[in-house]
Amino acid sequence: MTAISPQTALIYVMVTVSAADGNMADSEIEAIAARVRDLPVFGKFERAHLLRTAQECAAILAEADGLDAVLGLAAVALSEPLKETAYLLALDVALSDHRVRLEEVRILDRLRQALGLDRLITAALERAARARRYTA
Repeated sequence: MTAISPQTALIYVMVTVSAADGNMADSEIEAIAARVRDLPVFGKFERAHLLRTAQECAAILAEADGLDAVLGLAAVALSEPLKETAYLLALDVALSDHRVRLEEVRILDRLRQALGLDRLITAALERAARARRYTA
């Protein structure tokens, strides 16, 4: 496989967690699109390519060992700070439908391992992601 850009890697991570349960919910698709539209890290990413990028990721995931391939591509493409960003974006997508399914938890754990993230850091990111979802 060829190398991918950091922005593509971030999208791959979000698509992967969204597809974890075999169904990409509308809320998850909307969450991905909103992150790509609003976050500075995607400033130079051509938004018109989002669908194609998501489809590329889905095609890789459909292959034998596709999850390992996607996680490997992301690990290589992302700098250390962006690895934490990737985990936080994955959490945002997982929480977008207000519940995290077991399949998503498994993907998040695989992502943590693939990116070499410390458990304390990921626990803090998980707490922050949940806190942003609370309503009064």
